[in-house]
Amino acid sequence: MSTPTGVTDPIDGRSARRDRNRTAVLDAVLELFAEGNLSPSADEVARRSGVSLRSVYRYVENSDDLIRAAVERRREQVAPLFEIDRLGEGPLAERIAVLCQTRVDAYDAIAPTARASRARAYTSSVLREQLDAASGLMRDQVVAQFAPELQAMDASSRAAVLAAVDVLCLPETIEHYRQRRRLTNRETATMLGGAIGRLFEPAT
Repeated sequence: MSTPTGVTDPIDGRSARRDRNRTAVLDAVLELFAEGNLSPSADEVARRSGVSLRSVYRYVENSDDLIRAAVERRREQVAPLFEIDRLGEGPLAERIAVLCQTRVDAYDAIAPTARASRARAYTSSVLREQLDAASGLMRDQVVAQFAPELQAMDASSRAAVLAAVDVLCLPETIEHYRQRRRLTNRETATMLGGAIGRLFEPAT
């Protein structure tokens, strides 16, 4: 029997409620990350989300799955921040500045989640795989952004420069300047840009 017009199918209603509750649980984890709690307990997540403790584990299998799902949700949210318009196009100085500012802006958006992901990666193969995949994508972006300069180098120089640029743009490096050195967003991008620019200066 079909559902009368204007009446929500009970099954659809349950599915929508489940989706809302799961989103609330994952967003609660992300909020706790932002407050410095990198390993929130199920009790803490339940209290923050307003979802019952019993229900929390209806949406995830265990604590590692909870963290993994929250990290994945945050990455989906901030993925556009990592995109670079006109990738590999424009003068070298412009490409350097764009890459550095993009990475620093993205770091500012994901820093709490990135810390939690790194902290749990030692015991979670799924999180390690996520981090490795993200690192690979960022490295590919560097290769594309500086393709003309890298292709003009011999193999040894190309490998060395690529490795150095890759490390300079890692979230861990940016965190050092933002958190330990207390540099502003713009100061960090400028410092990274200066270092990368030197790597592409002609050898004398």
